[in-house]
Amino acid sequence: MTKKILIVGGVAGGASAAARIRRLDEQAQIIMFEKGPHVSFSNCALPFHLSGIVENSEKLILMNPHSFKTKYNIEARTNQEVVAIHRERKMIAVKNLKTGEEYEESYDYLILSPGARPIIPQINGVELPHVFTVRNVVDIQNLQGYIASNTVQNIAVIGGGFIGVEVAENLRLAGHHVALVEFAPQIMTPFDEDMAQIMHKEMTDKGVELIVGDGLATIAEQHITLNSGKRLAVDVVVLAIGVRPETALATEAGLALGELGGIKVNAHYATNDPAIYAVGDAIEVYHQLLHKPTRLALAGPAQRQARAVANHIYGMTQLNKGVIGSASIQIFDLACAATGLNKRTAQQAGLQVDSVYVIAPDKVGLMPGSNPLHLKLVFEVPTGKIVGAQAIGKGNADKRIDVIATLITMGGTLEDLKELELSYSPMFSTAKDVVNIGALVGLNILYGKYEQIQVSDVRPLVEQGAYFLDVREINEFAQGHIKGAKNIPLSELRERLDEIPRDVPVYVHCRSGQRSYNAVMALQGNGFTNIKNVAGSFLGICLHEYFNDYTKQREPIITQYNFK
Repeated sequence: MTKKILIVGGVAGGASAAARIRRLDEQAQIIMFEKGPHVSFSNCALPFHLSGIVENSEKLILMNPHSFKTKYNIEARTNQEVVAIHRERKMIAVKNLKTGEEYEESYDYLILSPGARPIIPQINGVELPHVFTVRNVVDIQNLQGYIASNTVQNIAVIGGGFIGVEVAENLRLAGHHVALVEFAPQIMTPFDEDMAQIMHKEMTDKGVELIVGDGLATIAEQHITLNSGKRLAVDVVVLAIGVRPETALATEAGLALGELGGIKVNAHYATNDPAIYAVGDAIEVYHQLLHKPTRLALAGPAQRQARAVANHIYGMTQLNKGVIGSASIQIFDLACAATGLNKRTAQQAGLQVDSVYVIAPDKVGLMPGSNPLHLKLVFEVPTGKIVGAQAIGKGNADKRIDVIATLITMGGTLEDLKELELSYSPMFSTAKDVVNIGALVGLNILYGKYEQIQVSDVRPLVEQGAYFLDVREINEFAQGHIKGAKNIPLSELRERLDEIPRDVPVYVHCRSGQRSYNAVMALQGNGFTNIKNVAGSFLGICLHEYFNDYTKQREPIITQYNFK
């Protein structure tokens, strides 16, 4: 018997489900309903139209109704809003938004992929014509059209998540003065604070006025006011505060919601009605590491969910391992990627974890384009199981995170990562890749070979007058150092041991951590018992301190920044 399958929402989840169903069943009747004018568009590429990287907004539309019909025999109805689900009759009510006509359509199976809606704060001024959100092609066309037809110099982007950061970056690349306002103390919350400081510096260096720890209070015609009372002159405001799952249709139909407000689904993404499935931004999914529900608004998981739904409708089950949350973003010259849990989230969830922060070349140093890659690895104690990682650099940070994401999914440990055999060419990486180095450092910490402090620990220690030993060369020390630090180059260390105190903690650093590690081991081998390595060393300290020194006009703890 021919199946009739209706799909609400025609972007990543809905379109993927429709295509998979057609591959499984040539005879099925498949109808997609999209209340907007476009189906199958690239949500994630929307901000890049603002800078011209995607020149024509029409290129954001991957498929149109005609293509769906001719290539896949799928009927895609745009400007058609599903306004009700009558579960007892297996019918939906649909409104044609162009004509106002309402009609009903029956189904054997119904797949909900309604996505999420932007969070719009209930404050004065949000209704003004120069205030925009960015969730679909129409939104981005409206924003770009307003900018093109008005004299726009100053733009405020509210929200420092993926969309907000990408919108701010692309508007800055287009030549506008951009202020990015984030209520939290940092942008990009999947990253820990120490890694976020690297992104803060990059945005500041590229001319974005970055304001963190402050929120939007009111919007006026030519300015916005923040919670702190700070006023910014603006011609355009873009709200990118976040999204809420679109659950009105499901709620009215009596479908169950989860504890986080998304549609509740089982292992096969079926709702509490076995004829109705749900995928994408509107649902709650199982977090593989936290062992509880979460919401994850990412295109990759939505497409996998869509495939799983199609398979289940046709009697093909598959293992649902849950999600870990892997994502990447380009911020001007930096590639930034993260997977799993950051240290902050893991500790808040009650996990016993530790972390290491290493800096290593992304390719062999004598090769053109070699640059430092910053890697933070979060692991469980005492098992060494890897639970998260973050990487930032001008090179292939995403490649490294993909490697670690694979290992996390397979339940891998630091020992596994240490032994992982990766491809090597001097043009692409180093013989001992940064992820292998991260594992080696992690094992040293896990097994108690030496102790470390983080870059976030340095300022309070300096202010307390702690003893810092800088083992860089004299010329490096002269180009910037921690105030009050003692400089003994690694090459002279063994001959000058009597200059180093044994009765106080000694915090050792170099530029990136390799020489200081060797110094720590040498000192421990010579009987020193209170030695700690500074993870990230002087480069990490400079990056960690810079943005807050710059924006807060506070006294630096170093004589001179050195990012080379």
